[in-house]
Order: sequence, then structure tokens, then C-alpha cells
Amino acid sequence: MQKILLDYQAIQRSISRICHEIIESSKGTQNLILAGIRTNGVYLAQRISQKIQEIENVKIDVIELDISGFRDDIEIRTKDFVIDRNLNDFNVVIVDDVLFTGRTIRAALDCILTNYRPKKIALAVLIDRGHRELPIRADFVGKNIPTSFSERVDVKLSEIDNEDIVQITNE
Repeated sequence: MQKILLDYQAIQRSISRICHEIIESSKGTQNLILAGIRTNGVYLAQRISQKIQEIENVKIDVIELDISGFRDDIEIRTKDFVIDRNLNDFNVVIVDDVLFTGRTIRAALDCILTNYRPKKIALAVLIDRGHRELPIRADFVGKNIPTSFSERVDVKLSEIDNEDIVQITNE
């Protein structure tokens, strides 16, 4: 059984709210970089960057994080992904679609902190579904959705799926 949590308009409103919160929290846009976790996080980061440009008339750079070599749930880890942008002394906002156990975000932090020391790191997610296994929380949340472990949250974005929708499915 599937239930729609967010449609296109609700996703747009969530992104807009997240943008305003990022700008306010960062006291502007100076030294701000968005780090999208591959794959949906990158598209959301690009949308946030576009919206901030509309609001502040400033382009915010987006970098892509490939955290696969930093995950703790795979046997062979190769930390060979290199961020091609110096993040030292920047305010970095990690962007992802769904925050669940926190392990993906821990891997993203490892990916960044392996080579850089940002001034500050924050987290923006479209959906926070709870069930944390690590002490990680999002600074900017589109929507909090209490879920059970038997449910799955699917974020579909037009860049890949030709539609913008967030739905919950009982497995």
C-alpha cells in the first residue's frame, strides 16, 4: 500500500523553507557550499542552490559526495573519493533526501573530514523519518514523518523519475 506524503507543490514549499532557514542560520550566503549526497541529495542541493540564487541573487556552489567508500555497512571500504573543492573554513551544508539511521550522514562527514576542516557543517534533509542509530540530527528539515521499520520512504525527483513525489510504502 502506497501513501503520498508530499506532492510537487509540497516539495517546492519544503525546499523554499529550507533555503530561508539556511540563509538565516548562516547569516547570509558568504562562504556557503552545498554538499549533495549522491544521487537525490545532489539534485536537492542543486534545487536549493537555484532557490537561494532567486532569493539572494548569489550562486551557491554545489559539490557531489560519493560516500560509498566511507559506509560502515559494506565489507570493503575504499576511501578513494576525492572532493575537488577546498572546504577549509567554509560553511558546508550536507544535503540528502531521507534521514533514517544516520549512517549515511556519518559516512558523508567522514568523506568531508578526511581531507578538510570546514568552519561549520550542517545537515539539510527533505524527509526525517526517525529511527536514529547514531547521534545525528538534521538542522533543516522539509518534513518529519514518523515511520515504522516495516515502511519505506521513496523520494522520486523529476531529474531521474520524471515526477516529484514522496511516498511511503508498507513492505
